[in-house]
Amino acid sequence: METHPDIVDMRMRHEMAERATSTPQGQATGMLAFLTGIYLAASPWITGFNGLPTLAVNNLLVGLAYALLMSGGFGRAYERTHSMAWGACALGAWTIIAPWVVAGDVSTTKTILNNVITGALALILALAASTAARAAESPKTPRGMTPPYSTGR
Repeated sequence: METHPDIVDMRMRHEMAERATSTPQGQATGMLAFLTGIYLAASPWITGFNGLPTLAVNNLLVGLAYALLMSGGFGRAYERTHSMAWGACALGAWTIIAPWVVAGDVSTTKTILNNVITGALALILALAASTAARAAESPKTPRGMTPPYSTGR
């Protein structure tokens, strides 16, 4: 039963996810991304633009979504980890352009600086997470790991 191709494939995917998230760089990226999302959610009250309700609500919702996506709570399998990192990239890009596209005139110096810097950081961290997930997929088998299932033919 342990050599069944489906079980071996599931084991390999789990090991790829573990390799992507168990390195110090992966853990640092995840923690910084989580903190970035929490900051983005609280930023209207930290930087003082909570009087602009459309952008304040936008930052709250996007920040919480980003923190949840990048914390890894929903992505314990490799495919989901990689997809969620790309979703977080989209949230980072949205954060950058949000002061100009949400309803109302919310493009003040505070909002632009806050969202552009935080969005750029969120985008970079999400790209780093995506790269780490892709690097774990490399064809090299690390020492101590079993090679993929082969039929012996």
